[in-house]
Amino acid sequence: MLGSYRVRTDLAVESKEKFEKDNVEIEGVEIYEEYEENLDLRTTIVKIVTDHGAKVMEKPKGVYITMEAPNLVVPDEDYHREISVKFAGHLRKLIGLEKEKSILVVGLGNREITPDALGPRTVSNLKITRHIVKEYGKAGMGKEQVHMVSGLIPGVMAQTGMETTEIIKGVIDEAKPDVIVAIDALAARSMKRLNCTIQITDTGINPGSGVLNFRNGLNEESLGIPVIGIGVPTVVDAATIVHDAVSHLLDSLEESEMEEFLSDIITPRLHSMFVTPKDVDETVKMLSFTISEGLNQAMNRVEL
Repeated sequence: MLGSYRVRTDLAVESKEKFEKDNVEIEGVEIYEEYEENLDLRTTIVKIVTDHGAKVMEKPKGVYITMEAPNLVVPDEDYHREISVKFAGHLRKLIGLEKEKSILVVGLGNREITPDALGPRTVSNLKITRHIVKEYGKAGMGKEQVHMVSGLIPGVMAQTGMETTEIIKGVIDEAKPDVIVAIDALAARSMKRLNCTIQITDTGINPGSGVLNFRNGLNEESLGIPVIGIGVPTVVDAATIVHDAVSHLLDSLEESEMEEFLSDIITPRLHSMFVTPKDVDETVKMLSFTISEGLNQAMNRVEL
């Protein structure tokens, strides 16, 4: 990474890659990788276990699970169903669904802007059960173990005039969930990861961070209960595209010369511009179903 130029990413797997490129081992960070050839699915688990590791990675301490599946952009229902099953397995372990829990699923983002609509669309596809269990008990679901699932689509500040944390805190006070699952669109460092990567973490999420519109973070510290963050990168900033397009042409330059050149052409305006694939409408629709089906399976034991 160049000195004064910081490449934008919300993915822990991309944060660790910049150190691998320089053959630097990160103290306080544990990394596990698995590749499933039949699904072309690469799963990377990054565990940040010390304050030093958190400082170096620029991420909070916790577990980050990244599922990379290039074929997620393909409209193949059977394939998406298989990814949902894998996703559900990771989610069960991270939340700890061995015991019954009350789970509030929050769909972050603006449903009017397609690359930011992942959260609201996912919640709209969920199997909501809290009202059934409250009214009829477990018998209403016909199961011995039932998680109470409720959903919330808080919108964005421009629509409500309120911080997302303010809205969620009010719901927590009334509904008293055991855990929150927050879903949002993210930004990636690499264009190849757009719309085909899912990150799951137990460190929560920052609404709007994908487009540098930082709001108060949703995490255990701010809300008082565990927060699981789920995100898919749907945008990459224009500065990153320019950086990648020209940097390989400057390999013959010294690092200081390369940095000076890039700082001249990568203006602040580029950092406020974001790019998304032209088929994002259909892709976000597919991904919202993939994630919601994984959530349904994990929380309701729905067979896919």
